[in-house]
Amino acid sequence: MSFSTPSETIKNQKSSLKKWALVLIIGTLIGIASYFTVFKSQPSTSNDPRKVFATRVMSVSTAPVQQGAIKIFFQGLGTVIPLSNVVVKSRVDGQLMDILFTEGQMVKQGDVLAKIDARSFEVQLKQAQGQLLKDQALLENALIDLKRYEVLLQQDSISKQVLDTQTALVHQYQGTIKVDEASIDSAKLQLDYSTITAPTSGRIGLRLVDKGNMIHASDTTGLAVIAQINPISATFTLPEDKVPAITQALHDTKTLEVEAYDRSDSILIAKGHLASMDNQIDTATGTLKFKAEFDNTENKLFPNQFVNIHLLVTTKQNALYVPSAAIQHGSQGNFVYRVKEDQTVSVQQVKISSTQNGNSIIEEGLNLSDIVVVDGVDKLREGSKVDMNATKETPSKASRTKNDTQK
Repeated sequence: MSFSTPSETIKNQKSSLKKWALVLIIGTLIGIASYFTVFKSQPSTSNDPRKVFATRVMSVSTAPVQQGAIKIFFQGLGTVIPLSNVVVKSRVDGQLMDILFTEGQMVKQGDVLAKIDARSFEVQLKQAQGQLLKDQALLENALIDLKRYEVLLQQDSISKQVLDTQTALVHQYQGTIKVDEASIDSAKLQLDYSTITAPTSGRIGLRLVDKGNMIHASDTTGLAVIAQINPISATFTLPEDKVPAITQALHDTKTLEVEAYDRSDSILIAKGHLASMDNQIDTATGTLKFKAEFDNTENKLFPNQFVNIHLLVTTKQNALYVPSAAIQHGSQGNFVYRVKEDQTVSVQQVKISSTQNGNSIIEEGLNLSDIVVVDGVDKLREGSKVDMNATKETPSKASRTKNDTQK
């Protein structure tokens, strides 16, 4: 048996490692050569993205530039307020005997709402009437004595002082009768006040006092509150930079139309007119407060209701406009994709004066004959080919039911 020395063992291990390294290198080179031989000879299946956008036809919806009269609205947030809020209160003290109104009903001025126990007032009236009869009898007797004294004075049977005293007594009774008549009027008035009537027309609110309670003229709460809602008003604010245009419009037309929309700004509730404006701008908000008035014959507006107010300032004639969906925003401002005759699009910078009824009014950048892309703009770039599969018409004047915030 032969044994290898340690030095021989180390040499054998080094020789084995060199062989394996050589095999690994050769295998790697063969793999690289095979890759280039197989894949390099095949045509490339990928394309330049720029060439794809340049040759690919994009399906889009378009709309032509239109021309017409566009109403210019200023929009503000408003709150409906009644023309008057009247607390129904008793003018006399007494027990509430009957309530004759239904909560929430419409009432007219003079309608009977409640009745107070009137017996004490009837007694006071009878007392005043009895006192008047008594004093009238005293006056009649004093007048008879006065005539008698006048005859006796002519006969020199009494002194002048007696006649003067009787004359003064007659005047006293006459004054007493005046007081009695006033007492009767006061008693009648108190009796009338025992029947509580509506001080104004409007919608009456919830009952604040129940039947059977004692009520007083000094009570602050009252029986109920009547809100005058026909007509009704709404207050709203607009930025101070809109004030010059509004004052100019008032100077030109005297009356400005106002539309009230619901909270979502989608449903028209009522139409009215601008009634007044405040006399100073709120420095904290930079706004001016306005008040609009509505007939509200259909009772669609309620006090404290939130509304979107649209104030018609002017009508722009022969305005060029496109759907607002066509307007895009970039680093250089607003732009649209204009469709050219070769069915490609170009980026066109535009200047917009305002946005109304879902349409943007174009001041610069487009002509009446131009066509712009409305839907599918996210797939486009300069020079893209398009297929105009649908053409969208901008809303007509007859179909405009709301307006967007102006720019």
